[in-house]
Amino acid sequence: MNAQQLRNSILQEAIEGRLVPQDPNDEPASVLLARIRKEKERLVKEGKLKKKDLEVKPISEDEIPFEIPESWEWVRFGTITINRDSERVPLSVDERSKLKKTYDYYGASGVIDKVENYLFDKPLLLIGEDGANLINRSTPIAFIAKGKYWVNNHAHVLDYINEGLMQYMCWYINAISLVDYVTGTAQPKMNQEKMNSILVALPPLAEQHRIVAKIEELLPKVEEYGKAQEALDKLNAELPDRLKKCILQEAIEGRLVPQDPNDEPASVLLAKIRKEKEQLVKAGKLKKKDLIETPITDDEIPFEIPESWEWVRLGEISTYANTKKKINAATAAPNLWGLDLEDIEKGGRLLSFKSVGERKAIGDKTCFLEGDILYSKLRPYLLKILVAPKDGICTPEIIPFTCYGDICKEYIVSLLKSSYVDEYINSVTFGVKMPRVSTETMTSLVLPLPPFAEQHRIVKKLEQVLGEIDKLKLETLRDLDLAEQSGMVHTKADGSVEIK
Repeated sequence: MNAQQLRNSILQEAIEGRLVPQDPNDEPASVLLARIRKEKERLVKEGKLKKKDLEVKPISEDEIPFEIPESWEWVRFGTITINRDSERVPLSVDERSKLKKTYDYYGASGVIDKVENYLFDKPLLLIGEDGANLINRSTPIAFIAKGKYWVNNHAHVLDYINEGLMQYMCWYINAISLVDYVTGTAQPKMNQEKMNSILVALPPLAEQHRIVAKIEELLPKVEEYGKAQEALDKLNAELPDRLKKCILQEAIEGRLVPQDPNDEPASVLLAKIRKEKEQLVKAGKLKKKDLIETPITDDEIPFEIPESWEWVRLGEISTYANTKKKINAATAAPNLWGLDLEDIEKGGRLLSFKSVGERKAIGDKTCFLEGDILYSKLRPYLLKILVAPKDGICTPEIIPFTCYGDICKEYIVSLLKSSYVDEYINSVTFGVKMPRVSTETMTSLVLPLPPFAEQHRIVKKLEQVLGEIDKLKLETLRDLDLAEQSGMVHTKADGSVEIK
């Protein structure tokens, strides 16, 4: 049960006479009704009310929605209220703009402005007369105005013989549904006649005080519960991603799978990469400067790694810095995959494949091949990183690159999504509204490289563990959805609980 449901349950218990115990020494509600009628008769004699305000529409058995204690009475709303709607005066926005801002100006949902004069100078109950809030109840529909204030014609103004009754009626109106008393759907409205016909379960005055005191004691606790629940819901929602980050971090620190002494160390892999790059220089596909390696200092190393691993720079084991083939989208084959950032979900999952023709792509694009690593340099915190499943072209904001030698591309993708890389990259991006990471930052990025065989073991383990987390998240969301649909989130069929 969420905080709103709990709040509704407390108010329902209150108006049914189950929130506080009855006291046999209380004057019954019938005595209070007699006093109210006497006061209204006096106001009629003084010309402040009309005789029709004393008329009472009978209540039939069929109208009574629930049982109430013997000391209570079922009454019509209009029977116990003193209506002051005739004293309201609406002011237009233009009129209000010319006035000093001194006193609160009330509308259907509370204070909407300030004006320099006032109409009322005592606590009164205001109830919204029109607006969608009558139906959806996103904010309280009844509220007590205090001090000096002005009310427009979108809120009913109601007086009572004492403030205790007013406070109880404020909670009562906020506890019940007003759908049966509202006319219109496009422009919902509760006129005075409909409002006066509302059924009210009226307790003895002393019990009203106890009910209001109990509500005011419980609802702050409900609010605290709601905040705690929101924090827990947020934690539960974030937990899968946090867990994934922890697991990725374990992986890149060499603690996710055991090391195998029979694996060729990463130093052997690096020697093979250097030899491959030397051959590319001879073939004219790389420049001699691409063979220059920048030493990694102790200050750059963020954590310890196993002895068989090596620290490397991304630019020295990959083609990240190398210029990729550019193409104008207008000259590309219409059926070629045209990848844009919107096609990649946060975290790197592909949402859709659209061809160049479907996309009606224009402008310069970057070519990539199946198996290339695709890295979004724009808003890198979104982790839009993946291995290309087929050839295509993409926005220049996506950098395609591949790795030299026998380096597992899926391992590099996981590495780039790790907290270590993510936090570092986002600490050095440039641009406020559209943060990007520079080529220099990426090529100089220091990365932990395991032996080739261990890279594959890590990737396999990650696929297994991260897949289980995704599956668990899906099942949890599905269970919650089913629970809400079936009503399992309520403790009773009417959504109420017994408050002791």
